[in-house]
Amino acid sequence: MAKREDLSVKTDDQLSQQLGELKREQFNLRFQAATNQLEKPSRVREVRRTIARIKTLQNQRSGTTDATASSAQA
Repeated sequence: MAKREDLSVKTDDQLSQQLGELKREQFNLRFQAATNQLEKPSRVREVRRTIARIKTLQNQRSGTTDATASSAQA
């Protein structure tokens, strides 16, 4: 499972790429669960939470840039 410290060091492009990979893995895990071929059910939760961590970090980063841009305009 990816820790927040590990994710915060990555660039925006790296986070976007990892997010895409995790979404693809989540898609595959859903199919495995539907056909009862899921080897590690806990992986579904790990992937879901890591996706949430990445999205939260992306929103925080975009929020700081938006705040900086709006304060510069004012």
